[in-house]
Amino acid sequence: MSDTKNIIVRGYKEADLKRMTEIWNEVVEEGIAFPQEECLTPETGKEFFAAQSRCAVAEDKDTGEILGMYILHPNNVGRCGHLSNASYAVDSKCRGLHIGEKLVKDCIKAAGELGFKILQFNAVVASNIHARHLYERLGFHLLGTVPGGFRMKDGHFEDICLYYIEV
Repeated sequence: MSDTKNIIVRGYKEADLKRMTEIWNEVVEEGIAFPQEECLTPETGKEFFAAQSRCAVAEDKDTGEILGMYILHPNNVGRCGHLSNASYAVDSKCRGLHIGEKLVKDCIKAAGELGFKILQFNAVVASNIHARHLYERLGFHLLGTVPGGFRMKDGHFEDICLYYIEV
């Protein structure tokens, strides 16, 4: 992979769907971050990503490789429709290269552009310290924790942390 300064975040294209689904499924299969238990198929992935308010990918400009992605969507409806929610996934071979930071920053900007007022995370697993440190460094506020709110792949329960930032 080239220098991380050559990694851009852009809206996804149909040609990205296969790679997006692979990266998403990798996180689902790890069973330590996303609540989903079922992997996406090419068909369900296409529908799932199309249903979001925004999906974006982190692309290595030098190679064209997709290294990570995010989804952004409403967190609620009606009188709470101004709250958004997002999920991030980075290829396991590329973690630690600040790709997640690029994705989160782009997502915060996109949330504001789409008219959301707040970006809220409902279920950050407490042991996901890298994500938690990133969110806190970027200005997210910790609302609190829910004891045993996440069932890990191995069956034990971990606390989840709720975060928000005004966008």
